[in-house]
Amino acid sequence: MVETVAFIMAGGRGKRMDLLCDVRPKPALPFAGRFRVIDFTLSNCVYSGIGDLAILTDYRRSQVAEYIRQWSSAIAVRTCHVLEPKNGSYKGTADSVYQNLPYLQKVDTENVLIVAGDHIYKMDYRRMLDFHRQANADVTVGVKRVPIEEAHRFGTVGTGANGEILEFVEKTPRPRSNLASMGIYVFNPDVLIRRLAEDAARSDSLHDFGYAILPGMVGRDRMFAYEFDGYWQDIGTPGAYYAANMGLISPQPAFSLNGTGSVLTGNPELPPPDISATGKVVNSLISPGCVVKGRVENSVLSPGVWVSERAEVWNSVVMPGASVGYHSIVDTCIVDEDVNIGKLCYIGLGKCLPGDGDITVLGKGVTVPDHTAIGHNCTIMPGVDASSFRRGLITPGSIISRCGIPPGAVENKKVKEDERQSVTVA
Repeated sequence: MVETVAFIMAGGRGKRMDLLCDVRPKPALPFAGRFRVIDFTLSNCVYSGIGDLAILTDYRRSQVAEYIRQWSSAIAVRTCHVLEPKNGSYKGTADSVYQNLPYLQKVDTENVLIVAGDHIYKMDYRRMLDFHRQANADVTVGVKRVPIEEAHRFGTVGTGANGEILEFVEKTPRPRSNLASMGIYVFNPDVLIRRLAEDAARSDSLHDFGYAILPGMVGRDRMFAYEFDGYWQDIGTPGAYYAANMGLISPQPAFSLNGTGSVLTGNPELPPPDISATGKVVNSLISPGCVVKGRVENSVLSPGVWVSERAEVWNSVVMPGASVGYHSIVDTCIVDEDVNIGKLCYIGLGKCLPGDGDITVLGKGVTVPDHTAIGHNCTIMPGVDASSFRRGLITPGSIISRCGIPPGAVENKKVKEDERQSVTVA
């Protein structure tokens, strides 16, 4: 018998992540330079001694499948299966497991661990599994205390004195508890199969663990909460993603990357970072394969980033393959993969203090022409090329699509991220 089989849900689109996840599933998003978000869940499984993994893919599934193929060839696991929807796309998180029950039914296992592939944390699942066995639970839910003003973003649980779950409510506007579900569940396989089959038969169900399965088990099955006291971050928005990266280089980081596994960590094709005689790096994470001829401060650079002479990168997250041209400045930005910033540009012009939400985001594959200034709090959509910039100054709060800026369009002043107006040409 296999002690534990892990289902890693890696099919989410990450809609709240906006353009960062239009071109990739959230688990494949680069994080902390040389990692991908899913690395943290994969590493947790490896370090917890769980060697049987099922990766549930959906949105842009080929990207996750290819990454998992590289990862599993470099990391010793017993079995690693990449599973796709049997019927179009998954209807919800519960449906993703339900559609792959034939895989589970072939495995003789004591426990089923179900985890999200898009959270940043380090956790030894063996402690949760021990708790589950000792409680004689049908399901154990990993929970984390959060500020009550943030609890509405999560499923929340109410518990009795022994940790038994008496209430589970998903994303209510007025939560009565600050114990947030982490999206980590340990099920007894027989109970899981029965509850998923019942849910699949309901036409009115959302087929989701948080909205349907777990609330329906309260008072019916033995449900317990396992409280986790370590670092855990749900990077659900570009602002949260930026803050989590910046937190790694703070004077007292809440999270350490030591022990995190990644294919890129040991990739022999990536040379050490090249910091030239003209280059200077201050308080930053610089990945293998980077070339720095300018100045980088308080920033996170992924593999293959090029910073030209006299260029400056401040308070920014720069993803693989991006380049910053001669004498250009990048300030308080998220720069996606393969972005090419020309010479004498200023990206993030007029920004306020770091961390106040004034982040400019450049989507994957953007080309910024020479002598262009892009204000703070702007969004440049993926694939925008030099021809889309019809004037040298993009004022704060603008969104630039591939079609560019129409004549006479109003480019907004600083506005909240969720209130921006798109600027396009028909």
